[in-house]
Amino acid sequence: MTRLVLASTSPRRKRLLEEAGIAFEALAVDVDERPPRGASTPEAAMAIAARKADAAGAPGALVLAADTLVEHGGRILGKPQDELDAHAILRLLSSDTHRVVTGVALRTPAGETRTAYAETRVTFRELTDEEIHAYIATGEPMDKAGAYGIQGKAKAFVASIDGPMDNVVGLPLETVRRMLAESGRG
Repeated sequence: MTRLVLASTSPRRKRLLEEAGIAFEALAVDVDERPPRGASTPEAAMAIAARKADAAGAPGALVLAADTLVEHGGRILGKPQDELDAHAILRLLSSDTHRVVTGVALRTPAGETRTAYAETRVTFRELTDEEIHAYIATGEPMDKAGAYGIQGKAKAFVASIDGPMDNVVGLPLETVRRMLAESGRG
C-alpha cells in the first residue's frame, strides 16, 4: 500500500485521521498561506492546500494537505494578528452566520494534485465582551482562522451548524475518504 503523508503537524488534523483509522506520517511544511488575489473562498482554500501538498516533497507517497478558511460577508477572516484583531473578528461573528471552507489536496506518487473542498455554515449566538475577553485570554483563538476553535472552548459560542463538524475542526473526513478511494487507497 502506498504510504500517506499528511503535509501538516496540526494536532487537530492528526487526531481526526487517527480517530478515522487512517494510517499516515506527518510532515511539517512552510508555505505562503495568503489567499490568491481574486479567488473565491473555496478556490483559495484549495490553492493553499495544493501549495502545502506540493511543498511536502515525499516522493513515492500520497500527500494529503488541507487549509481551512473562515468567510463572513464575503471576506476571508484569517488567523488574528493580535488580541485586538481576535476581539474584532469574534465581535463580527457574534449573532451571525459564517462559512467555514476547507480545501483538501491529494498529490499522487505520479505528481498529479487533485483538490476538493467541504463547506459548513456556523451560527454563533450573541457573545458578550466579557466572554470574548475571557476566551482570548486562554490563547486558544490566536492560531486559528476566524479566531476560534470549535473543538475547544468556543463550542459554547455555537448556536447551530449546517454541514460537517470535522470540516470546521480542519479536515473533512468524508472528502478525504472519497479522494483516497479515488486514488486507489480506500
